[in-house]
Amino acid sequence: MNLLSRLAPAAMVALLLLTACPSKKETTEAETSAASQPTLPKAPDFNSDSAYAYTAKQVAFGPRVPNTKAHVQTGDWIIGKFKEAGLTVKEQPFEAMAFDGKMLKSRNIIAQYMPQAPRRIAIFTHWDTRPFADKDKEHKNQPLDGASDGASGVGIALEMARILSLQKDAAAPGVGVDFILFDSEDYGYDGSTQGEKKNLLGQQESWCLGSQYWAKNMVPANYKPNYGILLDMVGAKNAKFTREQLSREKAPDVVEKVWNNAAQLGFSDYFLFTDGYGLTDDHVFTNQAGVRTIDVIDFLPNGEFQPYHHTTQDNMSIIDKRTLKAVGQTLLTTIYAE
Repeated sequence: MNLLSRLAPAAMVALLLLTACPSKKETTEAETSAASQPTLPKAPDFNSDSAYAYTAKQVAFGPRVPNTKAHVQTGDWIIGKFKEAGLTVKEQPFEAMAFDGKMLKSRNIIAQYMPQAPRRIAIFTHWDTRPFADKDKEHKNQPLDGASDGASGVGIALEMARILSLQKDAAAPGVGVDFILFDSEDYGYDGSTQGEKKNLLGQQESWCLGSQYWAKNMVPANYKPNYGILLDMVGAKNAKFTREQLSREKAPDVVEKVWNNAAQLGFSDYFLFTDGYGLTDDHVFTNQAGVRTIDVIDFLPNGEFQPYHHTTQDNMSIIDKRTLKAVGQTLLTTIYAE
């Protein structure tokens, strides 16, 4: 996800208790615990080739920056793919002011698998891209491809939807799944790289505009899933998913089951048993809306983003099918374990 996720600012930290140093310890006890868990349920195989193709298709439209042709075309394509899979799709159009005063024509996309099922799991991600490669040493004002930061999360969601749609009644999971894709997540103000710009939003959070809007105008109305899983930057080679702090505070049981499932599947080189820092990401606002949500995000144990973050390096050259497989298979298995 072309990500808005960043270290929480001091004010947000104080308000939400987001920031704390990670324990940094590799919890071998947790890994031992994962090994002793009950046998995992049989889940469908996640096709990483297909997820890769979905990711590449989004990138091929061009940077998915709000108010651009590529943004509109990509959104229409995403909606079409969910409908092809037979999901019930709703659009949530909205307009939001960015930190620089620009009004962003945006839409959140909600696609429901088995909408009649009373028990539900939410899979969140964002589908827009950042308009500035502000961490790039040579192309600071160039928009990003957002291959990992945005497109990879959507690619995994689309492939999960396709696979679930192929399951006959007896092979379907015991829960419904809602894929909720937020827009205008990555148009935020970063004072460390954009100090020459003025943040017209002041104290209002400039990141995650789509999830902020959704949290105040929930679709479906009065939405109460069992829990949610946010995917952000989940496609790069050698991705490292630490256990983000707000996730541990709001939904520790969900963190435990996802990381243990990943370990049993052989993906503990991605899902690290390491407590990570707090981040400002879409899960801040879904948690505020009452949906217990964890964040699966490529963020290093030392509190740094990967080098591709918010640079033009975030293109298809960094996307790795094994990373897509690790995340997609872990999520499918988690859903089937409910």
